[in-house]
Amino acid sequence: MKIHSFVTDTQNPQRRGWQIGERWAEEIRHTVSLYLDFFPRVGIDSQQVRALGEAALGALEAWSPDLASEVAATAVGAQLPVWQLASLNARTEILATMPASNEGECSTAVYAPAGARKPLTMQTWDWHDSLAPHGLMLRLTARLGHTVKLFTEFGMLGKIGVNSAGLGLHFNILHHESDHAAAGVPVHAIARRLLEEATSVDEAVALARSARVSASTVLTVVSCKDSDPRAASIELSPAGTAVVVPREDGWLLHTNHFLDRELSKGECMEESSTTRLRLEHLQQVASRMVCEDLRARAAAMCGVEGGAAPVCFYPDLTQPDTERWETLLTVGIDTENGTLEYVAGNPDALSRNGFMRF
Repeated sequence: MKIHSFVTDTQNPQRRGWQIGERWAEEIRHTVSLYLDFFPRVGIDSQQVRALGEAALGALEAWSPDLASEVAATAVGAQLPVWQLASLNARTEILATMPASNEGECSTAVYAPAGARKPLTMQTWDWHDSLAPHGLMLRLTARLGHTVKLFTEFGMLGKIGVNSAGLGLHFNILHHESDHAAAGVPVHAIARRLLEEATSVDEAVALARSARVSASTVLTVVSCKDSDPRAASIELSPAGTAVVVPREDGWLLHTNHFLDRELSKGECMEESSTTRLRLEHLQQVASRMVCEDLRARAAAMCGVEGGAAPVCFYPDLTQPDTERWETLLTVGIDTENGTLEYVAGNPDALSRNGFMRF
């Protein structure tokens, strides 16, 4: 994956959307075409995709008119029908209508002990390699004045990021038996609004709870402020929202299954998934990840297995692209300085080759 960057200072969501759409029209159109081709090949026909995309945009407009207008303006700038960009932003809601995959995406480790010590975070993003040939690091100015830096797929509102209030956000997909086809607010839009508006973990939790969702996701938020809680994994599902806080030692670890006792009863991740293996691995290496140097932290995340660690995915080219997974991004969030430190690759690659800062 090739990662690009873009800075926009306008606080007007329509103007921002048009800027992004016009500047990155080729990449956005390409990403849209990849997903629109992908959906039917996993059993979701084009008419259903359009209906779900439009319904999700309607849910977004009711919950956040600004973000809905940004989606529409981005489509205009990229010269795309609005329903197509709406469907891209609702890709998690659309994919939630099919049976759960036997794999997941993402392993997140956050160290946020009480006190003045700087939080330490790291996440992998594992996804279909064929769907994300390009990614975007975006810096924007929110309507409330916060600076937001985030990583996302082209044309999508958000994913992983940090704001100038010292709040960082990691993103993992989940699957629950309550996931349904009555499209709710896109979870990628929820992540974006939290980054634009929340200044604390409590504010992020309250804002996330206000959204009606149709697909499950966990948003792990962390603050540079010494607060209680200082970090939380917000597990979202149509059945309800739960908040998981750090262990007594300050660690908060999450992969792709529910940790909340009640919501885990509706867990739909296949037993063949590596999600539990990856969580167990993180639990084993967490104590060695307490280091401010990101390269050392990435090496510790892999442990003695290095690039063969379960948190490192490589695409199996003998499989169809609908069954291939790759660790496309490894990223740490510096909440004190409001920066993202990343590499387009797995944590082993970051530990060996270094990283970029945005």
